[in-house]
Amino acid sequence: MITTVLAFALTLGVLILVHEYGHYRVAVACGVKVLRFSMGFGRVVWRRQRDANSTEFVLSLLPLGGYVRMLDEREGPVPPELLDQAFNRKPLRQRVAIVAAGPLANLALAVLLLAGSHWIGVQEPKAVLGSPLAGSLAEQAGQRAGDAVQSWQDDDGQWVELRSLNDLRWQVTQHTLQGRALLLTVQDQQGHGRRELRLDLDTLGGRELDAALTRRIGLGGAYSEPVLGEVKPGGPAALAGLRKGDRVMRANGLPVADAQALREQIRQAGQGAAATPLDWWIDRAGQQINVQLTPRLAREGERSSGRIDAFVGTPAEMVTVQLGPIDGLKQGAVRTWEVSALTLKMMGRMLVGQASVRNLSG
Repeated sequence: MITTVLAFALTLGVLILVHEYGHYRVAVACGVKVLRFSMGFGRVVWRRQRDANSTEFVLSLLPLGGYVRMLDEREGPVPPELLDQAFNRKPLRQRVAIVAAGPLANLALAVLLLAGSHWIGVQEPKAVLGSPLAGSLAEQAGQRAGDAVQSWQDDDGQWVELRSLNDLRWQVTQHTLQGRALLLTVQDQQGHGRRELRLDLDTLGGRELDAALTRRIGLGGAYSEPVLGEVKPGGPAALAGLRKGDRVMRANGLPVADAQALREQIRQAGQGAAATPLDWWIDRAGQQINVQLTPRLAREGERSSGRIDAFVGTPAEMVTVQLGPIDGLKQGAVRTWEVSALTLKMMGRMLVGQASVRNLSG
């Protein structure tokens, strides 16, 4: 809890500092006299001023904001010899530049942080998909467990490389909100069977991407092998004799494609008044073993689902997303623009009632 609060305060402080510094630097460049640069509000705990005619730098007790106070005739008398340094005496273009400098400084910070993460390299899930949900757009498009997504098609008909699963999810979000279909190229994990998929996101009406819509799209998450991880003592999996490392080969007579399909079967087994027993064939160190288990029921709001109290699936395969200086900076600028545009679009939809205020969270 304390760590979270400190991290929030530090992040907020950096954003405020960069924002106010943007105002300050452009004001000085335009010849405006800056009286005070303050971080925070309330009682002053630290101050520094080189001389009586220079800017006073202040750190106040409550670090929940900041301000830059400039010489301005609207806030008090200005000596005649300093009139040319007053904010209100500057041309409109300079006043606009000073006001806009704060938000632009924050945008520049976002670009640099995103670019820096790409320069250093970020570990992200590889764009290899698990099983799509039954009846979803992804299943109708022909998406299968183990499909490795290679690229998507832009408005000009050019194929753009997808570096990770995060990239894919971002394109799904963008295309859904814009009401456009998404064309993808996929192949199996061995690099064979290249084909195209069309996700008919244009049939969704450009709606907000909530949990229900995500399930309707049904694109598989990161591919994971149907292997059990930690098994909780006393749970249904443990009582059935299952162990960590067991690989589920068949479930209720059908081959198991991946962990996603297995988790979905477990959930559905608990959606009735009583849990449905499951019949599994597992591979344990080369030995085929038949296992019968009954999931326990777990309430999820007004619904119930099955649980076996064991971790299902192997960790997702990761890939390092790293770009050069120019490409990293370009990607940082593009993603900052896209996120900003998406934020403004969602705020507009919330104002007119086309999107839920739940989108304000996070």
